[in-house]
Amino acid sequence: MIAAACGVFVALMVGAAYAAVPFYTWFCRTTGFGGIPQIATVAPAQVLDRPMTVRFDANIGAGLPWRFEPERNSIVVRLGEVVTIYYTATNLSDRETGGQAAYNVTPTTAGGYFDKINCFCFTDQVLGPREQRQLAVVFYVDPELIKDSDQDDLNTITLSYTFYPLRRLPRPGAAGEAAPPGGGGKG
Repeated sequence: MIAAACGVFVALMVGAAYAAVPFYTWFCRTTGFGGIPQIATVAPAQVLDRPMTVRFDANIGAGLPWRFEPERNSIVVRLGEVVTIYYTATNLSDRETGGQAAYNVTPTTAGGYFDKINCFCFTDQVLGPREQRQLAVVFYVDPELIKDSDQDDLNTITLSYTFYPLRRLPRPGAAGEAAPPGGGGKG
């Protein structure tokens, strides 16, 4: 009986260990915890007069021969205002290379109020030799932020992207593979 109870306990702990990463990822995406922006499908119903400076950061992971930069370093938006900003990615090599962007928002408490409608993140981007591409992100800062007294002093949010090299480039036209180069996508 004790051996069976111990076996069940071990099995539950192993299952919990495997479930922890997907559960934590879901939790962060749902709540904005850890600076994870929210994903939106439509613009908010209202735009408020409260201004917010949004800064843009662009980074490249080791091994990716790209230059990656925002069109602007920062902009001032109003809460609820839908904004499109572009980043430029340039392949500096003489061969086809690919990358995928990860993102976060700082301060991390602002992640729950930073909503992206469209983004290039988590979509494989493949650039030909010396190719340059404009990558768009469409976002807004949720007007609900005004109701959070912990955010009364918040006046700057930083959206940061880092492109990491793809381990393998997707095969052209392969079913179930990444979207075609330049494709958008939510996330």
